[in-house]
Amino acid sequence: MAKKVAVLAVNPVNGFGLFQYLEAFFENGIPYKVYAVADTKEIKTNSGIALSVDDVIANLKGHEDEYDALVFACGDAIPKFSENANKPYNQDMMAVIKAFGEKGKLMIGHCAAAMIFDFTGITAGKKVAVHPLAKPAIQNGTATGEKYEVDGNFFTAQDENNVWTMMPQVLEALK
Repeated sequence: MAKKVAVLAVNPVNGFGLFQYLEAFFENGIPYKVYAVADTKEIKTNSGIALSVDDVIANLKGHEDEYDALVFACGDAIPKFSENANKPYNQDMMAVIKAFGEKGKLMIGHCAAAMIFDFTGITAGKKVAVHPLAKPAIQNGTATGEKYEVDGNFFTAQDENNVWTMMPQVLEALK
């Protein structure tokens, strides 16, 4: 039976990255639920397309054991995170990511995902692919210049244009 995935979508989310994950999961029968990193299920892509996702991050907190994997779908994550770091939804996001990582669940993401994972301390000893501008921020793991990295339970891509390069390994791990 396929593993169940919790997908975190920041607001605004990069639609190209998010939809690559969702399409691949749908096409391969992998169950998933999308959680908005926001106060509401109504979010947008960074190109302005309105989306209504399944739930909000607050309702995932404490339910990490119901999932086998976490996807962090990046967007304007870092500027928005910086502006809203003290908001409950961002604090919930960090707690959820840390809980998933500490439980050894599959951690999947692109662009700044590795940096967000790193901020929680869960990337220690792991190689991660991250957006080139975020590379200096990686303190616990090891940032590489690769298009994607698979290191144990971490699956990271440099940006949304490289999600497809790691998708075969992601799908194999989730099936």
